[in-house]
Amino acid sequence: MSKVILITGAGRGIGAETARLAASRGYSICLNYRRDAEAVEAVADSVRTLGQRALVHQADVADEAEVEALFAAIDAEFGQLDGLVNNAGILEPQSDLVDMDAARWRRILDVNVVGSFLCAREAVKRMSTRRDGNGGAIVNLSSRAADLGAPHEYVDYAAAKGAIDALTIGLAKEVGDQGIRVNAVKPGLIYTDIHADGGEAGRVDRLKGQVPMQRGGLPVEVAEAILWLLSDASSYTTGSFIDISGGR
Repeated sequence: MSKVILITGAGRGIGAETARLAASRGYSICLNYRRDAEAVEAVADSVRTLGQRALVHQADVADEAEVEALFAAIDAEFGQLDGLVNNAGILEPQSDLVDMDAARWRRILDVNVVGSFLCAREAVKRMSTRRDGNGGAIVNLSSRAADLGAPHEYVDYAAAKGAIDALTIGLAKEVGDQGIRVNAVKPGLIYTDIHADGGEAGRVDRLKGQVPMQRGGLPVEVAEAILWLLSDASSYTTGSFIDISGGR
């Protein structure tokens, strides 16, 4: 039986590319989304075309009850879970910190941090060898923004991704003896639709001159690292980070 992974925010960008690549390597996949059903169904069609099972489930990862329902659906459909990709995330429009309000910070932290925590918690319940699971792997989506700070744009998002880094390290140490590995990827300037959410669809092209490789990255380049961290090829890797940023 093929391994089963959950990818949150799977309807576009890095999540969608990770789903397609995972399917090409034999994984069955639960595709989580919040809003765009048409987009995620197109990804599910790609997974099925590649001969793998796809479950599509709508859930806001910031909502505890919806996350619990998401994992219950995985239990019912697959009866197992071998991997989690904590990909769902949001941006607010570019702004200096002085012009932000507390409601914005709560939205950013709820989705990007609390959502990742909730999904990780439910995944550990199912994968931990202490709870009769078979082990597994969690890959969190951090960002180079956690190191660079994203001044004048997304200090709130950068702070959220800094929390993801701490979550990755702490959880890896907690569950390393339970058959679960926890790692993260830290994308830099990647061509995805999230930049439009921040109010500047062309942001990667504006900033790519700051990248030593002089280009933006592609979602599939991030997906390749995620799949390596999910796979047995990284069996002695936990609490680690892969920067995918062209050297920036």
